[in-house]
Amino acid sequence: MKKQYIRDFAPGGQVDDILLIKQKNLSQKKNGENYLSFIFGDKSGEIKGVAWDQVEQIGAAGNSGDFVRVRAAVSEYRGSLQLSVKEMFFCEKESIDPADFLPVTARNTESMFRRLQATAEECIRDPHIRKLFQSFWDDDDFVRMFKTAPAAKKMHHAYLGGLLEHTLSMSILAKEIAKHYSGIRLDILLAGAILHDIGKTREFAYEYSIDYSDEGKLLTHIVIGCGMLDEKIRQMEEFPEETALLLKHMIVSHHGSREFGSPEPPKIIEAVLLNLIDDIDAKMNGLREFIAGESPDEAWTSYNYMLGRHLYKGIQNQDPGGSTP
Repeated sequence: MKKQYIRDFAPGGQVDDILLIKQKNLSQKKNGENYLSFIFGDKSGEIKGVAWDQVEQIGAAGNSGDFVRVRAAVSEYRGSLQLSVKEMFFCEKESIDPADFLPVTARNTESMFRRLQATAEECIRDPHIRKLFQSFWDDDDFVRMFKTAPAAKKMHHAYLGGLLEHTLSMSILAKEIAKHYSGIRLDILLAGAILHDIGKTREFAYEYSIDYSDEGKLLTHIVIGCGMLDEKIRQMEEFPEETALLLKHMIVSHHGSREFGSPEPPKIIEAVLLNLIDDIDAKMNGLREFIAGESPDEAWTSYNYMLGRHLYKGIQNQDPGGSTP
């Protein structure tokens, strides 16, 4: 069992614990000698590492995707923590507790799933779409994966249960936004919110760490999701062709543009809204996670690469008189 988590590392400290190698690169110093750079991870976060000496021995201990016992010193380099690796030893996966390396949603997945079902039941009136969702809810394998899958490897909702959390949040937003704007087909918008990322149930592999599956790397969740939707529709009798096309378009276009991975940009108003809602929810989750990992004593965050700026938090730990408790 792990004794130290990355979130608790501090400059000047020592590490002697199991970490996951997320990335490993061999480079050369200015004098031509080799050195190794790493990105290590556990469920609490990531940290960079470097091995200047014993490069061949340390490098032989493991590659990307392997678990290793790392002995290192913690230092600070360019505003971020870094491990100076002294020794590293390979660890068999069978000796690893996946709970030490897989971040999990803080919310109750059963409660979230029941609320998602209730929202669909309350808001969707089209009998064909209602029957379509019932076929998904009756699919035990799909439901199990849907409750467990992450929504991303890194950027947002990158933890077990993240897909369900993201989908529920988007569904609530879709329901409220549809009340504000007239002419929105809530059946289509809400169905799109629930279905848009279903391909992520198969895009990711997450037995010991979150990474892309072979299917995910080859096809992406958009292609996988369209295939999953098409499979359910083909099992139904007389599903309207136009409705099927619109639901597939919601999946195909939810990234907003070809530049960001959508084969087609949104071409119905509900798809435009879905892209905006997806962007809002992803960014808000990513920013909350980012800010939560920042020092509470600093008014400004470090540089956020998603937004390309520092963020102002304010002075949180000072009383009205200005003194720090």
